[in-house]
Amino acid sequence: MSTPITDTNAMIAGMHPDLQPGEFAFVVWPEDKPWPQGTRASCAEAEGLSLVVPIAAAPKDAVAMRCITLQVHSSLEGVGLTAAVSSALARAGIPANMVAGYHHDHVYVPSGCSQDALRILQDLQRSSR
Repeated sequence: MSTPITDTNAMIAGMHPDLQPGEFAFVVWPEDKPWPQGTRASCAEAEGLSLVVPIAAAPKDAVAMRCITLQVHSSLEGVGLTAAVSSALARAGIPANMVAGYHHDHVYVPSGCSQDALRILQDLQRSSR
């Protein structure tokens, strides 16, 4: 695996936004209930356990989201990637829910905005070279 990148411009220039298959939803999940297969992320909050689950496991009124993986091994100590990505999407009026993993950052956007969001992030990446 590559060395994690810490430089802001290098992280942005090195990202390769990739729209992942499937739709997902952010949900509150009972702590005593098994997680659905395909759960993508979890977060323990004061109000309860939040999960990112496949849309089929979510309540019918859940917002369907798509995941864009930034495909750059950004350092956990890197500064600015999340701000640049969320700001670019905010300027276009696209909600962005950022989830950081160890190797990559992931952006969840409403399904109907996913192609526009992908194009915006690809443009951001190209403009940072």
